[in-house]
Amino acid sequence: MASDPRPSAPPAPRPGEAGAYFNRELSWLAFNERVLDEARNENHPLLERLRFLSISGSNLDEFMMIRVAGLVGQMNRGIERPSIDGLTPQQQLVAIAERMGALTHRQQDTWRALQALLARADIHIADEKRISAEAFESLRAYFAAEIMPLMTPQAIDPAHPFPFVANKGTGLLFSVIRDEDGEELTEMVLLPNALPRFVRVPGAEAIWISMPRLVERFASVLFPGYSITGSGIFRVLRDSDIEIEEEAEDLVRTFRSAIQRRRRGHVIQLELEEDFDPAAEQLLLDELGVDAAAVIRTNGMIGIEGLADIVAEDRPDLKFDSYTPRYPERVLEYDGNVLEAIRQKDIIIHHPYESFEVVVDFIRQAAEDPNVVAIKQTLYRAGNQSAVIAALIAAAEAGKSVTAVVELKARFDEEQNLKWASELERAGVQVVYGFLRWKTHAKVALVVRREDDGFRTYCHFGTGNYHPVTARIYTDLSYFTNDPRLARDAAKMFNFVTGYIEPRDTECLSIAPLNLRERLEEAVEQEIDNARAGRPSGIWIKCNQLTDQGMVDLLYRASEDGVPVDIVCRGMCTLRPQVPGLSDNIRVKSIIGRFLEHSRIYAFANGARLPSPQASVFISSADLMERNLNRRVETLIPMNNRTVHDQVLQQVLLANMLDTEQSWYCQPDGTYVRATARPGSEDRVFNCHRYFMTNPSLSGRGGALEEGGVPKLSLRRGAL
Repeated sequence: MASDPRPSAPPAPRPGEAGAYFNRELSWLAFNERVLDEARNENHPLLERLRFLSISGSNLDEFMMIRVAGLVGQMNRGIERPSIDGLTPQQQLVAIAERMGALTHRQQDTWRALQALLARADIHIADEKRISAEAFESLRAYFAAEIMPLMTPQAIDPAHPFPFVANKGTGLLFSVIRDEDGEELTEMVLLPNALPRFVRVPGAEAIWISMPRLVERFASVLFPGYSITGSGIFRVLRDSDIEIEEEAEDLVRTFRSAIQRRRRGHVIQLELEEDFDPAAEQLLLDELGVDAAAVIRTNGMIGIEGLADIVAEDRPDLKFDSYTPRYPERVLEYDGNVLEAIRQKDIIIHHPYESFEVVVDFIRQAAEDPNVVAIKQTLYRAGNQSAVIAALIAAAEAGKSVTAVVELKARFDEEQNLKWASELERAGVQVVYGFLRWKTHAKVALVVRREDDGFRTYCHFGTGNYHPVTARIYTDLSYFTNDPRLARDAAKMFNFVTGYIEPRDTECLSIAPLNLRERLEEAVEQEIDNARAGRPSGIWIKCNQLTDQGMVDLLYRASEDGVPVDIVCRGMCTLRPQVPGLSDNIRVKSIIGRFLEHSRIYAFANGARLPSPQASVFISSADLMERNLNRRVETLIPMNNRTVHDQVLQQVLLANMLDTEQSWYCQPDGTYVRATARPGSEDRVFNCHRYFMTNPSLSGRGGALEEGGVPKLSLRRGAL
């Protein structure tokens, strides 16, 4: 009998082998490609598409300043340690450059397409034909009054030192000839960060002009007595990571110095217009110390993130319908008294569908309550206009004991956090900076109140930051409770951060880097045992990033033993799903939509079929990354209250699992395919963001799940 001529399939990679994982950096670029795809999504309003394009540009800047800069640093130091998928730093940089080239070209193509659509919608990007003589004179007056006083032209010659170009700095090089004697000069003009990226031309018609083009247009005003023979726009990105030595004695002083060093970090990318003069380019390369490989030539717009300015155009018809978060009904039942509402029953709040103002009120009312004796809170990112900070200051000024754990290592928020720390200290708040080596990323607040039966502690645990701006666009969970077990655990967590007093045991709370990883591993191992014993099993995970090799390998083992694993991972994911013999039972998808999915939820079937009241459900501040599990202070909170448990599992998490309209499924090769409802099936197009925007508040409405106040979701509604 003849042998089968078909080649046999290669054996499946095993955990620990390079082929079992996606590259972390390329996975991140795949995420940003999904963001960019939303800018091309014709179902979105036009200005929202422009916003997605701007976000893709901002994301890419941060990727270059942190991730690429880190790889360049490794390569320069001769570090050859391979990534999880076996690539050296140099090999990763080559692969990134290839993907980056395609991504940036696609950004420019998208911008040109959107620019044409904007013109049809009567929003124009300025050219000579669009600006009337009257508008031109208004622009000239604006330039003379508002822009020119901030400009500092500098000749580039041996008599003048080359000016420092800040991170994300944009500038122009001009070739000029002095009319008087014909001398040729090169002049540089750097655009101050205080200037907007785009300016709206005065008048009724919506015409926008970029700041570099505005400066080019009125360059003759800047250089009287000179003829301008050429100009070019450039932009610089620098290494923006901050490294802190372990022996730092004064953390505040160390960070202030580190922030200054970051502004002068090595240039990691030089972006130029495609027709930039070669001699001027060489001048920049020499003076900035840039290798030609770090140059990106752009046939279009430099600084895509600046398009966010145009999104401000007052055109509601070209934006998502306005949405106002609901104030939690459970709290309104108690006349807005947050502490009283919590005393009666645990509450889960789902942001941004329910207002972040309830979190502010929790602290504000505690500050005003004469029976409150102490407030403790972690602050990772609080924004530049924080009502939470104001409430903590008011509490301290009212004589209460207030402790704030301010994380100085929150990337790009270091300066703002230093400012808040100084203001809090002046008000009498005990400010603690936590650990030198670990970030305090947990989102916890506790309020201690004197009551008739003794002291009672009210807690808030969050998956997101105490940041009023991001709370309007990030989906997060706020859990309020006065469970004395969680209160004792939270107090131990604060003692750990403020006094390095490691809790020997906790009753409910798991804390990284102490035992959070172990608690998750135990839960996965239990599902493996259930599957082996023939009992129902399953794991549902919702997170932002999944890159920890230990957790990935454990999920592979769960899949091999027959545990169904469904993962909603918005960003980086190094786990390869649906690989025969490795991850047959694992599905991974990413949700990209109107809101940024940010909450972390972990659910385990616990001997029943998900979603079930029997399941173990946790919310957390931690993603499944090595840094979160090993080098950050994080919390994992069990949802022991039945009502809260069902709301998190059978509403929030299930809706994410069922979403089809905003979901992208990860393929075994690392590509992502937009989900669609299967024709002829019972599946329906389902948008989890729309579902939560249009249905009643979930907080305090556990009975509504059965009574019909909130439509009950079913697995039959989606494409799981």
